[in-house]
Amino acid sequence: MSWTDSSVVVVGTVAFDSIKTPFGERARIVGGAGTYIGWSASRLGVGTGLVSVIGEDFQQSELDLMSQAGMALEGIDRPVGGKSFFWAGSYHMDMNGRDTLETELNVLADFNPEIPAAWRGAKYLMLGNIDPNLQASVLDQMTERPELVVLDTMNFWMDIAMEPLKAVIARVDVLTINDEEARQLSGERSLIKAARAILAMGPRYLVIKKGEHGALLFHEEGGKLQYFFCPALPLEDVVDPTGAGDTFAGGFIAHVARTGSTDFETLKQGIVVGSALASFTCEAFGTEGIRAVTREALDARIAEFRRMMDWNGAGVEA
Repeated sequence: MSWTDSSVVVVGTVAFDSIKTPFGERARIVGGAGTYIGWSASRLGVGTGLVSVIGEDFQQSELDLMSQAGMALEGIDRPVGGKSFFWAGSYHMDMNGRDTLETELNVLADFNPEIPAAWRGAKYLMLGNIDPNLQASVLDQMTERPELVVLDTMNFWMDIAMEPLKAVIARVDVLTINDEEARQLSGERSLIKAARAILAMGPRYLVIKKGEHGALLFHEEGGKLQYFFCPALPLEDVVDPTGAGDTFAGGFIAHVARTGSTDFETLKQGIVVGSALASFTCEAFGTEGIRAVTREALDARIAEFRRMMDWNGAGVEA
C-alpha cells in the first residue's frame, strides 16, 4: 500500500505491553497507540505514516508485518542502544478498571516527533496522546493545514499542562477524550454542558468515549448543539480492552480519509466504523484481534450495529 492522498499521518507510541486480565495474560506483546491506530486503518485499506520512536529491542519481523499491512515507517526513530517504551497493567474483574503495574518510558522520554518532508502536506493527521507541546510542534511542521486533525489526550496532561493543552485544542478539528476527562477539561458535570464548553475552545467536533457504554459525537452549528450516540456492541467475551480506544480512533479517521468528507454525517459513520473495529480488539489480547479482521467480518459487524440501532418508532405515541 503506497502513500496516497488518503493516507493518514499518525503520531503515537509503538511499544511493548504486558497485560493481565481475568481471562489470561501476555508478556511483552506489541502495543502502543500508533500501532493500534495503524492496524485499524489498514483494515479499511487506508495507509498510515507512523511517527514514533522504538528501541533496539523492537523486532524487525514486527516492523515487516506493519509495513506489509500498509504502515509507512520512515517516521519511526530508533536511537542506538535504547529500549522501547513498556507498560504493564492488570485489569479488574469488570474489565473497566485497571492498575498500572509498571511504566518504563525508555526512548519515549526524549521523543521529539519529526514529520518526514514527504508527509508534511498530508490531508489527515492523528495526534496521539503525548505532551501537548509536542502535538503543537507537529502542527507547526505541516506545510499546509490538514483537512482534518484529530487529537487525543488524557487527564494526566490536564493535570500538568492545561494551558498548552488548551492552546493545541484550539488548533484541531476533532478532540477525543473520555467522559471523566470531558468533565475535568470543562469544569461541567453534565456532558451536554461540557460539550458546549469544549467546542467553544475551538475544535469543530468533540468525541466523548464512554468505554463499554459507547461514544458520543458533538458538533455545534448555527448556535444549536448536534449530537450522535453510538452504543458499544455487546460482546459475549471481552478478553482484553487494551488499545480499544486507539483502534476506535484509527477506524474513525481512516473512514473519513477514505470518503474524503469531513461533514457531520461522515463523522457519524466514522464513529460506527471505529466502534465496530474496536469490538474486535476487545475479543483478543493486544493487537491479535484487530490484525485478524477481514473486510467481510467488518461488514458483518457493522450490519450488527445497524440492526442494533434501528428503530422506526412504530406503535409509539407521543
